[in-house]
Amino acid sequence: MNTLPKEERLCGIKLISELYQNGSSFLCYPYKINWQLVPVADQVPAKVLFSVSKKRYKKAVDRNLLKRRMRESYRLQKQLLVTEAASKTLNFSVTYIGKEISDFELMTKRMQKVLHQLAEKLV
Repeated sequence: MNTLPKEERLCGIKLISELYQNGSSFLCYPYKINWQLVPVADQVPAKVLFSVSKKRYKKAVDRNLLKRRMRESYRLQKQLLVTEAASKTLNFSVTYIGKEISDFELMTKRMQKVLHQLAEKLV
């Protein structure tokens, strides 16, 4: 299904700090991805966090626009990311690092590339 329920969103300071401290990362412009496999057997295969730098985008309107576009592009293509290990959950964050606001088509293409790279790293 093409939904993004609360169970698929990464929340909680412990999980997020562990992701940034112990996780791996890679770049796929305009995104930076931090990811980590955790041995928690949830009913969801992946949990995701979206963020935009307040230092780079001062206005909350711009940050919210970028986060909405990232969430929508992930929601439409999340079926590409299927975790092979059933006993593990993939936690990852998508951080927007672009210098200007991208259009939705470019963000969707890059999100597709990101999800393919994540799937390759999991296998």
